[in-house]
Amino acid sequence: MGIHSKADNSVNKGAVLAIILISYVMIVLDISVVLTGLPKIHQELGFSESDLAWVQSAYTLTFGGFLLLGARAGDILGRRRMFTVGLAVFTLASLAIGLSRTAEWMLSWRAIQGAGAAVLAPSTLALLQTNFPDEHERTRAVSYYSAAAGVSATVGLVLGGILADWLSWRVGFFINLPIGLGLIVAARIYLQETSRHSGRFDVLGAVTSTIGMSALVYGFMRSAHTGWHDAGTAVTIAVAILLIGMFILIQRRAPQPILPIRLFDSRIRSGAYAGRVLYLAAMVGFFFFTTIYLQEVAGYGPAIAGLAFLPATVLHFPFAIAVPHLVRRLSLDVLLVVGLIFGIAGMAWLSRVSTEGGYLVSVALPMILIGISQGLTLSPLTAKGVVDVAEKDAGAASGAVNVAHQLGSSVGLSVLVAIAAVGETGLAGPELALHRIRQAFDAGTVMLVIALVIVLATIVRSKSADATNRAPANSTTAECATEAPAMFAAENG
Repeated sequence: MGIHSKADNSVNKGAVLAIILISYVMIVLDISVVLTGLPKIHQELGFSESDLAWVQSAYTLTFGGFLLLGARAGDILGRRRMFTVGLAVFTLASLAIGLSRTAEWMLSWRAIQGAGAAVLAPSTLALLQTNFPDEHERTRAVSYYSAAAGVSATVGLVLGGILADWLSWRVGFFINLPIGLGLIVAARIYLQETSRHSGRFDVLGAVTSTIGMSALVYGFMRSAHTGWHDAGTAVTIAVAILLIGMFILIQRRAPQPILPIRLFDSRIRSGAYAGRVLYLAAMVGFFFFTTIYLQEVAGYGPAIAGLAFLPATVLHFPFAIAVPHLVRRLSLDVLLVVGLIFGIAGMAWLSRVSTEGGYLVSVALPMILIGISQGLTLSPLTAKGVVDVAEKDAGAASGAVNVAHQLGSSVGLSVLVAIAAVGETGLAGPELALHRIRQAFDAGTVMLVIALVIVLATIVRSKSADATNRAPANSTTAECATEAPAMFAAENG
C-alpha cells in the first residue's frame, strides 16, 4: 500500500505501531497469563507437581532455541512475511492449547506456540526500527513498545487469575484467535515488505541447541521424580551435554552461525550472558513458586493470587523506565550491582516464608525489593550484552541476549524444580509445597549471589567497561536501557 502524503504517512505509521504493539502484547500476555492459572491447569490436565514447570519450559525452550533462526528468516525471506507466519503459528497454537484435554497435547502445542513466537518476536522490533527511521520517532515508538510490554506483563498475571477463577484458564488462550486473525489482515494492508538479504539457515545449529537444552531440562525434571541414581536421568543428561557440545562445534565451523562464538571473546559480554541466565533462573523461580505458595499454601484463589503480584510488577516498570535517567548520574555498573543486591535481599527474605506469616511481611515487602531489582538489573545486563560488538554481529549479539534470557527461564526453572524435590520424603499437602518453595527460594538466592560475583569479576573490574558506563557517551547503551523493560516483560515468567 503506497504512502502518497504526509497525512497518509502519519495514519500509516499509527497503524503500523498499533499492529506491532498489539502483537507484542499478545506474546507477553500469553507468557504471564498462564502463571496464575497453573494450579487449575494442574488439576484439569493431570500434571504432576514437577512436570507442571513444563507449561512454561516447553514454550521458552522453543522460543529461545529458534529465536536466532527466526530472526535470520526475517532477513532472508522478508519481515512482513515472517511476521504473518509467526502470527499464524502462534494463533493456531493458542487455539489448540485452549482445547487441550491432556497434558501431552498442551505441552506439544505450547512448544509450537514458542516456535511461532520465535519468528514473531524479532519481526516486531525489526519492523518498528524499519518503519520509524527518524531517531526521535523511533525513540518514542520504542518507549511505547517498552511500556506496552511492562503493562501487559502485569495485566497478564491479574487477568490470568481472574479468568481462571471466574471462567477458565482456557479463555486466556482463546482470546488470541480473533486478535491474531485481525492482526494478520491488518498486516497485509498496512505493513510493507522489507528488503531481503541473501544468506543461509543454520538449521542444524538451531535443532541441536533446542533438543540439547530440552534434554537438559527433561533430565533435571526427571530427577525430581526418580532421583539422580536413575539410569534414564543420567543418559538424558549425557545426551544433552553431547548435543550442546555438537552445537558449539557447529557454531565454530558454520559459515553463517546463528550464535557466533566470537561474541564470547569479550569478558564483559560473557559475564552479561552468564549473569542474565542466573538472574532469569531466579526470577522465573520467583514467579513460579510464589504462585504455588499463594494458591496451595496461603489458600488464595487465582484472581487474588494475580493481584498479590502487584507489589513486584508495578514497581518493576517505573524503575526500568527510570534507568536512562539514573544512568546520567550513576554508572550502569552501579545500577547493576545495586539491582542484584536488592534481588538477593528480596529472594532471601522470601525463602523464610511460612504458613503462619502474613501476606504483607512474608510476601509483599520482599516483592517490593524484587520489583526494584527487576527494574534496575535487566537494562544494564542488556547494554553489557551488546557492548563493543562489531556492526556485522549486532543482530547476533542482541539475539544472544534473548537466548540467555530464555535459557535462564527454561533450564533455570528445571534446576530449581529438581532442587525443590530434595529432602521431601515423608511430607505431604501444604508442608510438602512449603518445603519445595523454601528450597527453591534458597537456591534462587544462591543463583543471584553467583550472578553478583560474576558481574563484579567480569564487568565491574573490566577497564573497557568505562566506555559504556555513561549513557551520553554511547547512544547504543541508552537505547538498550530503554528497550530492556520490553525484553524482560516478554520473557518474564
